[in-house]
Amino acid sequence: MHRRLALFLAACALAVSVPVGALELAGVKIEDTAQVGTQQLKLNGAGIRYKVIFKVYTAALYMTEKKTTTAEVLALPGAKRVSLVILRDLSSDDLGQRFMDGIRKNAEVAERAKLVNAMLSFGQMFATIPEMKKGDVLTVDWLPGTGVVSQYNGKKIGDTIQDPNFYNALLRIWLGASPADDKLKHALLGEESK
Repeated sequence: MHRRLALFLAACALAVSVPVGALELAGVKIEDTAQVGTQQLKLNGAGIRYKVIFKVYTAALYMTEKKTTTAEVLALPGAKRVSLVILRDLSSDDLGQRFMDGIRKNAEVAERAKLVNAMLSFGQMFATIPEMKKGDVLTVDWLPGTGVVSQYNGKKIGDTIQDPNFYNALLRIWLGASPADDKLKHALLGEESK
């Protein structure tokens, strides 16, 4: 009897296992790879950003190899991508402000002083998008030799920012000591997929 139950439970577990390439969050399919420049990157982790009880966006982190700590992610050379899929209509001003607040919470005053021009340039990018709609996609890439490149629904927006320290400041919005969402931080570090 116990053996049959064990076999049944094992069969159920196999039936519900989800391959890495088939990850879906809030109706958004998360690809297991992303092409950034000439590099094929692997999904490090993905999750949902909540504000109170509302789903704001899905976030996925792609890198050349999987890392499980913030320090390892920041130190890893090569291309990187953060991909956000918007889950509810919101003003680009609101999202831009959240980005800036996230940088301020996770960077020391001296570091922020060095990033002022990059922050201004990045903030101006949001002025080119009046409103972000459910389903819109924002990607922010680090391309070695090029810089920080942002795309909105597949089209480049804003200026390229050549400071690698700025990209790490952006990553700390989600992975820093005061992340935008603790559960999302763990998900992006590959600790969970929900």
